[in-house]
Amino acid sequence: MMKVNFYNSLTNKVEEFIPQTPGKVTMYVCGPTVYNYPHVGNMRPVVVFDTLRRFLTYIGYDVTYVSNYTDVDDKIIKASIQEGKTEKELTEFYIKEFEKNIKAMGCQIPSITPKVTEYINKIIDYIGKLIELGAAYEVDGDVYFRVSKIKDYGALSGIVVDDLIAGARVEENSKKESPLDFALWKKTDVGIKWKTPWGEGRPGWHTECCVMIDTIFDRHMIDIHGGGYDLKFPHHENEIAQAEAMNGNKIAKYWMHNAFINFNNEKMSKSLGNVVYAKDLIAQNGGAVSRLVILNAHYRQPVNFTDDTLSAAAQEVKKIQAAVSQVALQLQVNGVDMSKGQPKYIQPFLDAMADDLNTANALAHLYSVIKDMNQAIRTREIDFNNLNDLFKSVNDMLYVLGLDIPFKVLSDEDKALYKAYLESKANKDFAKSDEIRQELIAKGIM
Repeated sequence: MMKVNFYNSLTNKVEEFIPQTPGKVTMYVCGPTVYNYPHVGNMRPVVVFDTLRRFLTYIGYDVTYVSNYTDVDDKIIKASIQEGKTEKELTEFYIKEFEKNIKAMGCQIPSITPKVTEYINKIIDYIGKLIELGAAYEVDGDVYFRVSKIKDYGALSGIVVDDLIAGARVEENSKKESPLDFALWKKTDVGIKWKTPWGEGRPGWHTECCVMIDTIFDRHMIDIHGGGYDLKFPHHENEIAQAEAMNGNKIAKYWMHNAFINFNNEKMSKSLGNVVYAKDLIAQNGGAVSRLVILNAHYRQPVNFTDDTLSAAAQEVKKIQAAVSQVALQLQVNGVDMSKGQPKYIQPFLDAMADDLNTANALAHLYSVIKDMNQAIRTREIDFNNLNDLFKSVNDMLYVLGLDIPFKVLSDEDKALYKAYLESKANKDFAKSDEIRQELIAKGIM
């Protein structure tokens, strides 16, 4: 297994990646709260960690990738009332929309996609245990976590507890012992709710991921926990606090966070009115182009969607498609067994990916190999074995990057038609060659 290094947000340094079980990787990424169509910002962690999963799988790891759906939340309840649907009807609709978008962006569905509502009993049991441990307390049907129980609270985000307390606005008659304490369970009279020893209500956001990780994975410690940078505090910090109290660990050995998405150099936000739905971006530009814009930047740096970056990505996708299609055509009509191609030219690409998932450098190597492939096909006497190896290398890189660049698999009839085209050209029967060429174009062969 090749050496891999990742930046660990918990230690703030690049570390060698060594999973707890040799050959196996456990990874959890916080998924969306499903109350509306996903916006482009939702797509960045999906693309980043899908690419990470693909890379780790390619180099030989058995990856279990879990990403959840939060299907109970105040926003969901509000949206279900506005749309005249039950919470389940609303969330099931937007889960399907989310999955349409991630597939269109070239992403694989995670190994497991748990929903919060499937884990309610376990969440209630988990909160009850935290109360028994003295790490949580109940007040009038609400349950809060005692942040004071965690000595190194803020270890992930760098938040200083004293600064938080000094800057906190404490409501009069607050139920909480400290303004830092966060809700594990909320008493409610509105929307979907469940019975508990503390009364009817629904879970708080920060407990859900802890319970799903504890339940799904054999051990209470995973290899990689990922998500957007905005989740470091309070969500991930509060996950760690609960895991410290319950299991004496920080949930994950490695924490990885992607940066934001900007539109025309401005952070996408509702207040600025520049929120773009993923479905609209994909409809306008295509999934491969949209994904390539994200991959062009290192995952810890902002991605900037502009007319220029989209146009440049579209041109690159067009060039890749042309090269792949042309080489696939030549290999097939010349009887080359494409299954025997070897990825001899992929190692520098993998080295870039192993260097903290440096997709920008990996793409540079992809373009270099495509250039070599284009040159190889233009030589007078083509070395088809080498061309096959170049082709295999390019396609493996495209797989790891999640860039769906299909090529036409030719039938015997297609091959015969192409040969007839070449013969008519050689015989200078240009009327016939043009006629056949149009037929080849119509069939997607040229």
